[in-house]
Amino acid sequence: MSGPPVNILHLHSSFSLGGKEARAVRLMNAWGERARHTIVSGVPDQTGAERAIARSIDYQIAQNPPPLTGKPSVKRYEAIARYMRRFDLVLTYNWGAIDGVMARRVFGRGAPPVVHHEDGFNSDEATRLLPVRNMYRRLALPAAHALAVPSQLLEQIALDVWKQPPARVHRISNGVPTMRYAAKPGKDAIPGFTRRPGEVVIGTVAGLRAVKDLPLLVRAFGGVPGKVRLVIVGEGPDRQAIEDAVDAMFLHDQVVLAGFLPDPASYIGTFDIFALSSRSEQQPIVVMEAMAAGLPVVSPTVGDVAEMVSEPNRQYLTEDRSEVALRDRLTWLVQDEKTRRWVGQANQARARALFDESATIAAYAALYEGALGRPGALWPSR
Repeated sequence: MSGPPVNILHLHSSFSLGGKEARAVRLMNAWGERARHTIVSGVPDQTGAERAIARSIDYQIAQNPPPLTGKPSVKRYEAIARYMRRFDLVLTYNWGAIDGVMARRVFGRGAPPVVHHEDGFNSDEATRLLPVRNMYRRLALPAAHALAVPSQLLEQIALDVWKQPPARVHRISNGVPTMRYAAKPGKDAIPGFTRRPGEVVIGTVAGLRAVKDLPLLVRAFGGVPGKVRLVIVGEGPDRQAIEDAVDAMFLHDQVVLAGFLPDPASYIGTFDIFALSSRSEQQPIVVMEAMAAGLPVVSPTVGDVAEMVSEPNRQYLTEDRSEVALRDRLTWLVQDEKTRRWVGQANQARARALFDESATIAAYAALYEGALGRPGALWPSR
């Protein structure tokens, strides 16, 4: 390592393990001793992604940082800007951390560079972008060195709605270590779950939040005939709503809520089919993980999912995000093992060709090092 470690501040809307957090943690693990990290969660009790950080990484969860959310306030912006000046680089994530960018705009003198990341929207903007937030982003984002987005849809929103100049918008595809997903998991990969003879396992991995609409998936699953089980991996505030859906359909023996598990490569291959029911997505990392594990994907056509999956998988996507549409596509795959294998193999080949994380790591390293003016500071091996 040449030079001192890069001192990075991460301002997260929340730090529960979802797509953006999984990518941020993988990058932290990749930088190794070249960086040290301070993590702020806009929702202080949501820090579950911490468990995925490698033990060798120098990091801390910030205690009593200035609040990231609240009414516009010069005093609050000043406090955030003062806090940010301790660091070499500030990374802000999603709407819940946009005030970090605004603080740099209002109190920019002596502030470190900021790279803002937009990875998608919660349920409040799943179907319609909020005009006030659009205007706020337009005001704040010129203070950022760059805006990073993973999907074609978000890139278009950044250019057309948030009015960002093309040179400042960087579309960087998400990626996963595709070859790690090739090995079949052991029998006990998911604690509390053991496959029964002859059953087909439908699985999903998600933060249990309203935008993921997992009660919809439970209701769709309830109509799938045959010997099937649904496994939901994740944690979050929507757990009770999911349990209520399970209760309403008397599916206690067929649905497993496995809780948080830190390493999808170690268990996602337990599934036979991967299912998504989200109201909004962009370029879901978990779809890449499912593809890399050789699974067919059933999903609404949200975000870039239709462009991500292989050609033979596209007939198992639906523009109609309803119980019936998801149920029918799950049923087709449950009843046809040969097709499951063929579609899964096509997805796996596509994931290896397009979504390996080596390219993602190199692209983010170049972006962050460009903001710092320190080439090679984070990823000198490329």
